[in-house]
Amino acid sequence: MFKQMKRVLIPAITLALLSFISFLPVKLSACTIIAVGKKASSDGSVYISHTDCGADCRIRVIPEKIYKKGALANVYWGIQDIDRPLDDFGEVLGTIPQTMKTYKYFHSAYPHMNEHQLAIAESTTSQREELKVDMSVCKQIMTVEQAQAFALQRCKTSHEAVRLIGELMSKYGFLPSCVGESETLVIGDTREIWVIEIFSVGTDWDPESGEPGAIWVAQRIPDDHALVVANWSIIKEVDEQDHENFIYSSNYKSFAIEKGWYDPYGTKPFVLQEVYAPMPREWATSRLWLFYSTYAPNNAEWPKRSLDDGHMMGYNQYIQYVEPISIYPTSVKVEKKIGLRDIMAFQRSTFEGTIYDKTEDYDWYVPDGKGGLKKSPLATPFPTKDWRELLDINNRRNVARPQGYYGMIAQLRDWYPDPIGGIYWVFLDNAYTSPYVPIYAGTNEIAECYKNFDPAKYSRESAAWAIDFVDNLLYLKWQEMIKDVRAVRDPFEERLFDEQKRVDEKALILYKKDPDKARDFLTEYVKANMNEVLEMYNTLHDELIVKYSNSR
Repeated sequence: MFKQMKRVLIPAITLALLSFISFLPVKLSACTIIAVGKKASSDGSVYISHTDCGADCRIRVIPEKIYKKGALANVYWGIQDIDRPLDDFGEVLGTIPQTMKTYKYFHSAYPHMNEHQLAIAESTTSQREELKVDMSVCKQIMTVEQAQAFALQRCKTSHEAVRLIGELMSKYGFLPSCVGESETLVIGDTREIWVIEIFSVGTDWDPESGEPGAIWVAQRIPDDHALVVANWSIIKEVDEQDHENFIYSSNYKSFAIEKGWYDPYGTKPFVLQEVYAPMPREWATSRLWLFYSTYAPNNAEWPKRSLDDGHMMGYNQYIQYVEPISIYPTSVKVEKKIGLRDIMAFQRSTFEGTIYDKTEDYDWYVPDGKGGLKKSPLATPFPTKDWRELLDINNRRNVARPQGYYGMIAQLRDWYPDPIGGIYWVFLDNAYTSPYVPIYAGTNEIAECYKNFDPAKYSRESAAWAIDFVDNLLYLKWQEMIKDVRAVRDPFEERLFDEQKRVDEKALILYKKDPDKARDFLTEYVKANMNEVLEMYNTLHDELIVKYSNSR
């Protein structure tokens, strides 16, 4: 009877509940990394990708600079903040020696790629409570986003970047900037991929002690492997004799032994993710399961979570299997190669057809007028808190996020010069509704509409606001309106894919004659696409509000 009443009430309250919703930034268990080695990709590219909830989605170019000998570089707190001018990176916590020359890179809440096709993806991970620090009294100053910026300014290869980030964390102390948790970075260049996991060491660390200010381990990923990081540690055992594939802080094991978390005389091996991370949670294992069951279906006996696996078994919690984190590898040799569009599709995933698909909740089904049931046009994979409370929908974590702010796929190609070879594919707000646009490594400037976003003030000159406006309007009649979005977005992206080779080749011809002209050409191409997105989504939300006014 209660469910019947809810179905009657929904239409009556729809407009009051869903009139225009502007989501506030949330940064919790939100970042997903996918990385694909050059022999695992369908086109020979190395791929490093990242979806994010960092508030500062404004993408801008930080140019290369020359410094005098003895100069110092500021270490900032607040790089992710959106309420600062573009050239204000936050509070200065300290300084480190400046390098004499820095490289150009693309800056946002988490800096991602530089002019030499070095790319970094970030995912906040969970760590033991005992490792967390109190910023009001601790002496650590190095956040992961600051370390990323330093690496992109100073390094050309992933191996160099891993070593630099490890050294910075050891010397200056790792200061978590996301709810006090640990961090995982996946770092790639045109040749190889490394993963580095960083844990803090508690509030009592003193830089004068000589002890490392962080616990960290880096592992090289085989070229024919791919991986996913879903807000959880993925590195397992460390081969201390394999210096080509492992780099680590001097305290990576001794710290745990001193704390009594690991018995070196016992029979169990030292497994990094088991020692320093707490019990795994479903918002992490669900994404691990989705990736590995998709791209390595025969690698293990994965849990059965398709809606076809039994009669809606996913909604009977008494028969669900809860798997150990150990079944998920650090990386895997894929059974089918992965391309750019595959990664885009994964970043847009809402677990369609699985037990995590929120549009399949029973309460979205309404009478069809023929004695049966049909899915309500209001059914959305991103139900708001109000919707979840009204319909008793479990708040399970999608890969795509309604308030994601931005994300990227770095496509790294060694058969082109760096300015042309590196492409930084970017979306704003929500991968599910946003188009991707390419930013070439040689790009000198970003269009104003991709640098312009103030969450406290709507602007038709901001691409982020234009996309967010469309994303919010979808709640009026999601199942129908998303078709209108795809009808506009998909041909735009298809055109970008179709013309990529032509753009590459034209840029290469220019580059051989004059590299600066190639960079200018790529810059204008990038800006034109961004401006097209702004116009396209401003027009789209104007059309949608007319077409679906009062949800007719």
